[in-house]
Amino acid sequence: METKIWAVNEIEQAAKAIKRGSLVAFPTETVYGLGADAFNEQAVGKVYAAKGRPSDNPLIVHVADAEQVEKYAMVDARAKKVMDAFWPGPLTIILPVVRGAISHTVTGGLETVASRMPDNDVTRTLIRMADTPIVGPSANTSGKPSPTTAQHVYHDLHGKIAGILDDGATTIGVESTVIDLSVAQPAVLRPGKITPEQLEAVLGEPVDSEVHQVAASEAPKAPGMKYRHYAPDKDVYMVAREDWTQAIIWAQGQLAPVGLMLPNDLIVEHQLAGMNFVWSLGNDDAEAAAKLFAGLRYFDDRDDIATILVAELAHTSANAAYNNRLGKSSSGQKFNVTDFM
Repeated sequence: METKIWAVNEIEQAAKAIKRGSLVAFPTETVYGLGADAFNEQAVGKVYAAKGRPSDNPLIVHVADAEQVEKYAMVDARAKKVMDAFWPGPLTIILPVVRGAISHTVTGGLETVASRMPDNDVTRTLIRMADTPIVGPSANTSGKPSPTTAQHVYHDLHGKIAGILDDGATTIGVESTVIDLSVAQPAVLRPGKITPEQLEAVLGEPVDSEVHQVAASEAPKAPGMKYRHYAPDKDVYMVAREDWTQAIIWAQGQLAPVGLMLPNDLIVEHQLAGMNFVWSLGNDDAEAAAKLFAGLRYFDDRDDIATILVAELAHTSANAAYNNRLGKSSSGQKFNVTDFM
């Protein structure tokens, strides 16, 4: 299969592909998603096959407006509050499914369904033109770093999908916050740009922010809770800010180059500007999140790099998504001066 890359002005071709049951990667403000008609079970099954995704890992349904959600989910007053406050935007909402309204292939066999309205005009137009909500897991090989450009998608999925709608690089760079509103106490199942504190302010009630994993025997309600995610083939280690001097000394003593991903102020401080084994995470924490997956992909594709050291950010609510994805990318491995020197 030839995988096409469509410009924004070719969106009609992408919509036609969705309508005929093909797979189309699409842009959002977070990462690129892999789209299929949410009501076409055969097309949804192709998404799992193209990604190599476990069948009990539910998919997020993307909509162009809140009214589309009512076709397949039970939308209550709490859901309407957060939709009004945060949609379109990087928030996924889990609600009870309307029985028989959408396939268990989408929900991973659960009686709940996840939905979001992306803050991307191109994709909302695509959904309207296709005249259907579309499922949209990240458009990458399952378990690998998520794609933030059309070129990342092509690298992983060319020959497996009909096409990619290219709207440039994503702006946020890490996946949406996932909130479970199918339970008595709202719970954040995956951290993202929207924080628990922001959700609490809108809902007027406490939000559990510690439910990010499930046991091996359980079915996850949201992506990222059970299986290995966001991980390059190379060894990745998190580096605390105070450990960068020793980490750089260690890296410079290795026979093979070590990939270093760190913010600009540390690049300047350690005189690393212009080095081809350095990936800038930018000037602030938001920029670091936007550049994280691209940097991991850059070093993972280099044959001369065996190890990647990545800056950990301050442990604040706003940085929870970045540190969560980095923790999964590294399998929790941290650079420890004693162990490495």
